[in-house]
Amino acid sequence: MAKVLIIGAGGVGNVVTQKCAQLKDVFSEILLASRTKEKCDRIAATITHPSLQTAQVDADKVAEMIALIKDFQPDIVINVALPYQDLPIMDACLATGVNYLDTANYEPPDEAKFEYKWQWDYHERYKQAGIMAVLGCGFDPGVTGVFTAYALKHHFDEIHYLDIVDCNAGDHGHPFATNFNPEINIREITQKGKYYENSNWVEVEPFSVHRSINYPEIGAKESYLLYHEELESLVKHIPTIKRARFWMTFSESYLTHLQVLQNVGLTSIEPIEYEGHQIVPLQFLKAVLPAPSSLGENYEGQTSIGCHIRGIKDGKPKTYYIYNNCDHAKAYQEVGAQAVAYTTGVPAMLGAMLVLTGEWQGEGVFNVEQLNPDPFLAKLGTYGLPWHESTNNSEEFGD
Repeated sequence: MAKVLIIGAGGVGNVVTQKCAQLKDVFSEILLASRTKEKCDRIAATITHPSLQTAQVDADKVAEMIALIKDFQPDIVINVALPYQDLPIMDACLATGVNYLDTANYEPPDEAKFEYKWQWDYHERYKQAGIMAVLGCGFDPGVTGVFTAYALKHHFDEIHYLDIVDCNAGDHGHPFATNFNPEINIREITQKGKYYENSNWVEVEPFSVHRSINYPEIGAKESYLLYHEELESLVKHIPTIKRARFWMTFSESYLTHLQVLQNVGLTSIEPIEYEGHQIVPLQFLKAVLPAPSSLGENYEGQTSIGCHIRGIKDGKPKTYYIYNNCDHAKAYQEVGAQAVAYTTGVPAMLGAMLVLTGEWQGEGVFNVEQLNPDPFLAKLGTYGLPWHESTNNSEEFGD
């Protein structure tokens, strides 16, 4: 029996709240908070739970967060707000002695850059406070780290090559939309690609490296090399990795729309003056694009996310593939959300549950691959994300 404070009322916040509410014996009291309380109230109106409350809070303001935490006294804070707000929320948890979990690492608002340094710097302070922070507990990052840790524990003596593959083969019916916060999504994919090889980081121009990859139940899709935050933590915590890459699918239509938006300056994060006001073009674009939380109703198709891994077991080469496919329509039928939000929200709930039940323990700041993967994967399918594995039959990344 525990109290959980959920920060953020977008598509992922909806999924986290819905899934926590399904486990009343673990999450006995839930408080959903956001800058806009009406968003929280709309989510709460769809949920049956004996103790579900909503509140307004500006997560950028540490004092407001501290006051809310002191009033509600949660056992854990699940942060599914914007990545810009990770540090203020971590500060509030540190000040109040409450465990913390998020799904995406910190990004400074004025620079399209994400890395774990800022959050890793909290480790000693969280350790001294006797509390735990779990970073990146969505799907990617999140489940992909758990998949990799599970592979190392059960299938390899050493992991040498890691390729994380992310396919969204769904159709939401809109000419152009992003599956999570447009501002964060577009910042992420328009910066330079980067991968890890032989102890060095190699940068490439955006979308310049691509290949066709076969995805289960979906088939071959053109996939593009991006930089993704879990690469940074995985090569740190699994030092035998010689190369780590991240691949994501994009349709030709999506890339054409994105190129046009870039060409006319609407993806810029540099403020401009418009009719006497300072506006950020990308924030304006976010305001006119469909809200990700609105995409679910007519979404068809699947996502497929997994890890292709090569390494050594008992002195012999071994290949391994572990993945999940999630159906957009089924996710919407259960919780009113599309699969991208579902695959992020379910792991966040599950990670929080493992902290609250003591199956994940620690004092300090941890990425998910540092924690025991077994209880997580034992429950992941139960809560809606079944996973599959195959051994020594993956030739996708023989290069």
